[in-house]
Amino acid sequence: MNAEALTPLETIAAGRTDVLSDGTKPISSIVQLKNILVPVEFSRTSLKSLQYAVPLAKQFAAKLTILHIATPSFCSPELPDPKPLEAEQLAALEKQLEDIRIARIPADVPVTTLVHCGYAFEGILEVAREIRSDLIITATHGYEGLRHLLVGSVAEHIVRDAPCPVLVVRDLDYDFV
Repeated sequence: MNAEALTPLETIAAGRTDVLSDGTKPISSIVQLKNILVPVEFSRTSLKSLQYAVPLAKQFAAKLTILHIATPSFCSPELPDPKPLEAEQLAALEKQLEDIRIARIPADVPVTTLVHCGYAFEGILEVAREIRSDLIITATHGYEGLRHLLVGSVAEHIVRDAPCPVLVVRDLDYDFV
């Protein structure tokens, strides 16, 4: 089969990385991921983000950064910055992240775990900028109606203001990984 007859996906599947028949380059030669940020808040839905992050990190030899933002219950955007976590709280959260790393991420995937204290979407965006993230993979609970109005959507804020592309994972029956 000649190159002009191949679709872009067939070209990639055939291992061709030169140029497609329309003069564009295949995605596999354009996309270069080095740093993937995965915010987690320990729910089943947020941990599902790792199902997408790990294969992408392996495919692109990228580093994963697993981030947890601890938001104190008294936190509100109208109040001054929240106080830092106590040492034992910080240690417990770091242990949870380390347990996730051991249980869900193969040893050959480079991983950094971070715990920050503050407002979720602001902390995620700050870390994304600091580590020069190429991709953020985050989850959404898909709240609707009054709950969405009251709680808001962290994923929505991330998508709106992220310094890089964002993959939003939902807790649906269908997955492509």
